[in-house]
Amino acid sequence: MKMIQYISDLLYRYECVIVPDFGAFLTRTKSAVVDTQSNLFLAPRKQISFNEQLQQNDGLLVNHIASVNSIPYTEAMNQLQQEVIELKGKLISGEVITLAKIGHFSISVEGKLQFIPIEEVNYLTSSFGLDTTLKQPVLREVYKEEVEVIEEKAPIAFIPETRKKRPYLKYAAVTVLGLGMLGFLAKQGFDFKLQEVANHNAKQNIEAARISVQEASIFDLGTIPEVVLEVKAVKPITGPYHIIAGAYRFEENADKKIVQLKEYGYSARKIGQNKYGLHQVVYGSYANKTEALKNLRIVKNDHNKAAWLLVKKID
Repeated sequence: MKMIQYISDLLYRYECVIVPDFGAFLTRTKSAVVDTQSNLFLAPRKQISFNEQLQQNDGLLVNHIASVNSIPYTEAMNQLQQEVIELKGKLISGEVITLAKIGHFSISVEGKLQFIPIEEVNYLTSSFGLDTTLKQPVLREVYKEEVEVIEEKAPIAFIPETRKKRPYLKYAAVTVLGLGMLGFLAKQGFDFKLQEVANHNAKQNIEAARISVQEASIFDLGTIPEVVLEVKAVKPITGPYHIIAGAYRFEENADKKIVQLKEYGYSARKIGQNKYGLHQVVYGSYANKTEALKNLRIVKNDHNKAAWLLVKKID
């Protein structure tokens, strides 16, 4: 759709862009925040929302289309209306419509229009060049503790400098060193003898254990008590928040999609048919809204940008 680029261009300059007979895209400036769960620093940005009630033409979008393409106002209006009719038709048929750089549209089971914005694009011009960064912990205290451990293991001894040299100390040191070497060699010989005795005793113990095992009689299996383990089936996590992977008219196509998603590691399953008779397949269901939105962001980045969140209690 050509109107996607026109809407995206206007969102950089205006806080409200109305698509006649469809709705309005609204922007609200959001301050920089740090996500404590992912340790990500998010720069200031414009947060996009959608209001289906604002449908009256204010001329902004139509004039922009006419100016860019150098066409009359009425022709630009006719082109825009044709794209809106096509967009509504796809939504009614159960498709999930993705407007690049803007967001995803779908029709809920209750028949309401749902919009999920795309957060990868920042329409705040003052934040141009500021990317999302990972917050790194300061390791100052860790280095301090490591230095203290090194100092404890390897203390430094300072020897004061003497004014006069005493040559007789050199000979005394040689004598002490010689006596120490003799004592060390004698201790090594004594330790060697002890090691021989210990090895001999170990061999005797191993041989005695081997003989006792060979002479042991076969024990009676009937004396072993029977152990019964109770195995409980693990139920899949369910909840009112479902990440939709797709909706299929034929159930066998939905089953093929479930097998494919399970190969990727997702807890895929069917949650029934929507009001259009399409079989809905989900990546997973969650009881917590925050966890569901976090996993939806992961699915969009890694697997399917058209995935969306359905809020519905299923028995």
